[in-house]
Amino acid sequence: MTSTIPGLGEPRGPRFVSPNLHGDAATAGVPGVASAPPVVPAVPGGPVGPDTPPDVSPGGGPSRWPRLLLVGLTLVAVSAGAGGVAGHLAARDDMPEAAEAAAPPLTLGPGGDLVAAADRVLAGVVSVQTSSGGRGASGSGFLIDGRGHVVTNDHVVARGGTIQVVGQDGRRLTARLVGRDPGTDIAVLRVDPGNGLRPLPLAPTGQTRVGEPVLAVGSPLGLSGTVTAGIVSALDRPVRLGGGSTRQPAVQTDASINPGNSGGPLVNGRGEVVGVNTAIATLEGGGNIGIGFAVPIDRASQVAQRLIARG
Repeated sequence: MTSTIPGLGEPRGPRFVSPNLHGDAATAGVPGVASAPPVVPAVPGGPVGPDTPPDVSPGGGPSRWPRLLLVGLTLVAVSAGAGGVAGHLAARDDMPEAAEAAAPPLTLGPGGDLVAAADRVLAGVVSVQTSSGGRGASGSGFLIDGRGHVVTNDHVVARGGTIQVVGQDGRRLTARLVGRDPGTDIAVLRVDPGNGLRPLPLAPTGQTRVGEPVLAVGSPLGLSGTVTAGIVSALDRPVRLGGGSTRQPAVQTDASINPGNSGGPLVNGRGEVVGVNTAIATLEGGGNIGIGFAVPIDRASQVAQRLIARG
């Protein structure tokens, strides 16, 4: 079924296949990573785990769900439009200090205030729109310093062409591509400074915790300024993102992420960016199932600063 929403394409991705998800096994781990904790896909009829007996079909035979899940679970990038390139199940390293121009984080309790956090970050989040040869793509991005640098996903801008960003006030600005890193799926754009966009503060390294509330902010399906809430579901989840050939740690979240969210920030309750929303796991033919992945901000910031230094 073709979408009627302008700019929304049909994102596809490689199979997210677990060698444990076959036969009698009902858990899904990350292939080739022995240390990774098992991932249990949700299936109709309730959760399935190693202690759950296999379902039995009405005919008395074993359920076909594990086999169906084996071929059906897909990881897709979450840009929208013809430029929505496949995403893979990635990233982390030491983070340089946040830009001096960034606003200080909110000084709230451990969980923060999500309403205040949303209000804080929306002024620094943009829609990213590209067009080349009659084809277009769209995603999200956010300002990281006072010099006009915007972080987004590489797969949003990979086709090149004209790039524009649209702020929350509706102003459309022409952006220049500063650099790309397909391996981590991070790209940096630049707009003229003094545009009213507010740099977002970055979360300190090692401070993000499993279970803490987070917001995914961006332009899913072209709906700019959309905020969805969830928690940090896992840290250091070994996955592949963008064009990377090796698994790298990613932040997993159940905050709703959809096509068009690519490149937008995942922020905590203090308004600090903890990751760059990049991909979701989905059952083939379906949408968001509550398993999203973000490039950890320490890794994303390191890559961004390197791209900026190269100019």
